[in-house]
Amino acid sequence: MSEVARPTLSDALTERMLELIRTGGHRPGDRLPSTRELSQRFAVTTPTLREALRRLEATGAIEMRHGSGIYVGAAIERLVLPNPNMREIHAVQLLELLDARIVIEPPLAAMAAERAGQEELAPLKQVLDEAGRHLRGEDAELHDANMTFHRATARLAGNSVLHEVVDSLLTVHGPEQREILQIFDDRRRDYEEHVAILAAIEARDAARAEELMRSHLADVKTVIEHRMRSPR
Repeated sequence: MSEVARPTLSDALTERMLELIRTGGHRPGDRLPSTRELSQRFAVTTPTLREALRRLEATGAIEMRHGSGIYVGAAIERLVLPNPNMREIHAVQLLELLDARIVIEPPLAAMAAERAGQEELAPLKQVLDEAGRHLRGEDAELHDANMTFHRATARLAGNSVLHEVVDSLLTVHGPEQREILQIFDDRRRDYEEHVAILAAIEARDAARAEELMRSHLADVKTVIEHRMRSPR
């Protein structure tokens, strides 16, 4: 039977840093003490402290800004975190990624239609306006706008955990999402389907919003499966 791994000094320091953030009432964006102050506070060497800081930065709990300092990260309050060690995935996993999105995102589109107010929908319109300006080969900008649309739709559903799940899927598999755009290769249709989803949400037609989101993602998956079987 293998010996249970003992917490290292870096492990303990990581926990103490998190406790400092929690008990100090720090919020995302708040500046933390300098590395020198933290080293003195916790009575550790600078290299040991930096190792703990790197761990916290990898999960988004803190943000280290060169020449500025250490700040509380936006992910400090998240329940679901993307795996920072994940690199590339295989074709089967790419399809599984879409399967996961097909299960999760359509009900969230329905919830957004039921709950989102008109003021909350304004950013979605702006995102689609941005996407519409990048349909002629500006794929980096188009990809960012598309992912922002899906993230924002999930956020408007009002369930922070499910929003974090969607955000994590899109964040960890960013390169694969860009590959999907390349394989699908119908930017205009993709854009028009997003516009139709937004129209259903604006009309508070939950069933239609769910149907359109499911059809949209399933359509993308079907095209990708076909292209993978018959590479160009």
